[in-house]
Amino acid sequence: MRSNNKVLLALIAVIGVVVLAFIFFYLYGTSVYDGAVERKSKIDESWSNVQAVYQRRADLVPNLVATVQGASENEKQILTEVTQARAGMANATTPGELQQQGDVINRNIAIVFEKYPEIRSTENFQMLQDELAGTENRISTERIRFNESVQDYNSYIKGFWRKKALGLVSDDNEEFKEAKGFEADAGSEKAPQVKFN
Repeated sequence: MRSNNKVLLALIAVIGVVVLAFIFFYLYGTSVYDGAVERKSKIDESWSNVQAVYQRRADLVPNLVATVQGASENEKQILTEVTQARAGMANATTPGELQQQGDVINRNIAIVFEKYPEIRSTENFQMLQDELAGTENRISTERIRFNESVQDYNSYIKGFWRKKALGLVSDDNEEFKEAKGFEADAGSEKAPQVKFN
């Protein structure tokens, strides 16, 4: 009878260990599953951030280029008028004509510069260059963050025990497949050119 009790206790102990191991592995598996879901969500969030800075560039750059072009055209008109006025003064043949041309030129120059106090094309172009560089830096930063989240996720799901646990608790074997990082399009190693029409 004692021997039957020992066998029964041993059997209960073995069953208890198996049940505890199963519970532990199940809890471990759900923890791994939740970690994989969290990392997969981080990839989606990172890609959304990349898309947001792409949209910012698409919205901002054409407007900046148009603004700089408009300012340049206005300044070109001012410089043309001033140059033409000065040319008229150079063509004067008598002191009276010179005086008359000078008076007109002075009035025209005063009116032109009163209307447009400073010529700022160079500053506008510098601002455009700074904004383009800043935008491209934002894009680069978000792409790097996206690739980091992909690398973190891929490392996580490839661990031996995590891979086994995900296989047990996941409904779909394809649910946690390896993610791909950002890959540049063919030819994108060449910088795009901004053209002013």
